Amino acid sequence: MSMDITIHTAALPHDDPDASLAFYRDILGFEVRKDVGQGTMRWITVGPVGQPGTSILLAPPAVDPGITEDERRTIAEMMAKGTYGWILLATQDLDATFEKVQAGGAEVVQEPTEQPYGVRDCAFRDPAGNLIRIQEVH
Repeated sequence: MSMDITIHTAALPHDDPDASLAFYRDILGFEVRKDVGQGTMRWITVGPVGQPGTSILLAPPAVDPGITEDERRTIAEMMAKGTYGWILLATQDLDATFEKVQAGGAEVVQEPTEQPYGVRDCAFRDPAGNLIRIQEVH
């Protein structure tokens, strides 16, 4: 018997909800599905237009009451270095997508590159430092 499981939502941390919202909505062109909370304690759900079943939850990091102060510091340090959260996106036109995201002011990590493992991709950081890799698909 096979199971009918899909990817519904992936989570990425944010430390500035307004900056993250502007990146995902205004630069990547995602639609805002939910925005709950206030101040820095906001949970924002965004996703690609035309794909209502797939979302990214932008959430404040380390708010779980079970996380220790040491763990909170570690998460903050990893976010600052850009090693805490990452996601892999896909596009059919990598060059046009790269130009649009770069023009939006995103921090470029890697320009479009043919990787030795057989994909062509680029990479950016979002305002929270999360690594956003965009892979070209045909």
